[in-house]
Amino acid sequence: MIEAPIITPTPRLRRQPLSYEAYLALPDESRLIEWADGEVIYHMPPTPIHQTIISFLFRLLGNYVDQLALGIVLNAPLEVKLWPGGPSREPDILFIGNEKMAQMGERRFEGAPDLVVEVVSPASVTLDRITKFGEYERAGVGEYWIIDPRPFQQQVDFYVRDVDGRFAPAPLDDDGVYTSPVVPGFRLRPTWLWSTPLPNAQRILAEILADSPALSDELRAVYRQMLRL
Repeated sequence: MIEAPIITPTPRLRRQPLSYEAYLALPDESRLIEWADGEVIYHMPPTPIHQTIISFLFRLLGNYVDQLALGIVLNAPLEVKLWPGGPSREPDILFIGNEKMAQMGERRFEGAPDLVVEVVSPASVTLDRITKFGEYERAGVGEYWIIDPRPFQQQVDFYVRDVDGRFAPAPLDDDGVYTSPVVPGFRLRPTWLWSTPLPNAQRILAEILADSPALSDELRAVYRQMLRL
């Protein structure tokens, strides 16, 4: 007798009709809650792999941006009001360059971040790959990374704006490394994200900065020494 396969239902995000004003009045929570098209979206608690990847990238990207004084790197929960009357999203990670710092208010960021990173969960595949893709493109986000850590689905898709202002796939180089055009000189090897455990973020930072033309010869020498230790 052939047993029927066990099918695990795809988790669904919980949605509730609510005005934007009512959304703003919700009590502050650490859980991620977004607003779009007259309803709030309650996201499921993140998995350990989801949080591990975000923590790694936040440290690596944040320290790189700090070292070169390029702007600021933030993570969720933080409301990003993409355009007046438009959706309020809470990207997993966002980079805001110095030129856009004036758009940061006391409660939210108004407009399009320079870089947005979303880590896919089983319940957010369509949201991240289709809905948010279109919203971030329309808002004017400069660069969008979609990281999918699900078993047998592991991949990272990088998108940058083309001459028409549309998101276009950005390739890796021949060594399997991605170099960001929005965060000058920042490099990411997607295979780092699938390592167990993840690589040491400080060592990778030293590897990136050891040959950075934005640093002085003295600082580059310091990072080369750190790599030798």
